[in-house]
Amino acid sequence: MRGQVYLGAISGTSVDGLDLALVQVARRIDVLAAATRPLPEALRRSLLELGRPGADDLDRLGEADAALGEFIGTAALEFLDSNGQAPSAVTALGSHGQTVRHRPGATHPFTLQIGDPSRIAEVTGITTVADFRRRDMAAGGQGAPLVPPFHAALFRDPGESRAVLNIGGIGNFTLLPADPAAAVTGFDTGPGNALMDDWIARARQRAFDDNGDWAASGRVDESLLQRLLADPYLTTPPPKSTGREYFNLAWLQAHLDARLRERAIDDADVQATLCAFTAECAVRALVTWGPADLGRVLVCGGGRHNRALMAALAERLSCPVEPVETLGVDGDSIEAAAFAWLAHQTLNGLAGNEPAVTGARGPRVLGAVYPA
Repeated sequence: MRGQVYLGAISGTSVDGLDLALVQVARRIDVLAAATRPLPEALRRSLLELGRPGADDLDRLGEADAALGEFIGTAALEFLDSNGQAPSAVTALGSHGQTVRHRPGATHPFTLQIGDPSRIAEVTGITTVADFRRRDMAAGGQGAPLVPPFHAALFRDPGESRAVLNIGGIGNFTLLPADPAAAVTGFDTGPGNALMDDWIARARQRAFDDNGDWAASGRVDESLLQRLLADPYLTTPPPKSTGREYFNLAWLQAHLDARLRERAIDDADVQATLCAFTAECAVRALVTWGPADLGRVLVCGGGRHNRALMAALAERLSCPVEPVETLGVDGDSIEAAAFAWLAHQTLNGLAGNEPAVTGARGPRVLGAVYPA
């Protein structure tokens, strides 16, 4: 049976580009095409600044919201054209946008994603679904992560308990028990690529550590590592979520300043320590909250390209650690494809959240619809 076609778009916490995925939803989910479009550098810088506490300029926020909406719309049209798809063939576009602040622990919890969906609908002529997180948060949830139900649709297997580790700017797990009666769970583990990207940008003026080569050239500083691992977020039980407003250069610098009172530390050693910290956050979370019969860890997101990080994970875990490509799925497409699927859920009046993941009071239809 031929299903409906949806388009998904997300600029994640790494702020390294706009991920796009074209998805057909029928009896099964098929990713038809996927791509990443680089963000204009001025827009990228503005989004990064807005994501850091203190950068609360409303004029900058408003302009970035409009600019990102227009960019998403234009990029979506170019992506469809490159894949021979007419906008009229797309049922809806699900846009996550860019998170600029996520405060689930505030007195009045809130989360804010920008990328004006009215402009996306205007530019593309495609019905747009956006603002997915806030309904879950209004229902008492964390508002994130939202991708675990999609991971379950793609990767759950009654013959094997699995964990899906997405390594974007922040790392998050989806835990998929083999027992079909057991709940799917998930949570943010802590930093993914964000701290490593921020550190290499400061120290070497590079956007990311290609293959993790710089981290591999350094040595883990145990004193700094233990300071980082003492952060209370890591032992807070799920449901939980976090972001760059928490794990950022200011957070790192506070720990680094305390460490530097002992002795100097090489920049490459800091990078090696951040790589080890990212891996250790994931491993400790899995040991504490993962299934006892875990069969394998499937890794998606940009962090799976970091060989040093993948090696650190494999060294610390007793089960196989594999990129999702081993199951025939493009690991760069999953987040965007998830928001295409969430648009389908919204338009069909179906829940998009998993209360066992977010802590919401129950299943909720997520997002707001902006007609073409």
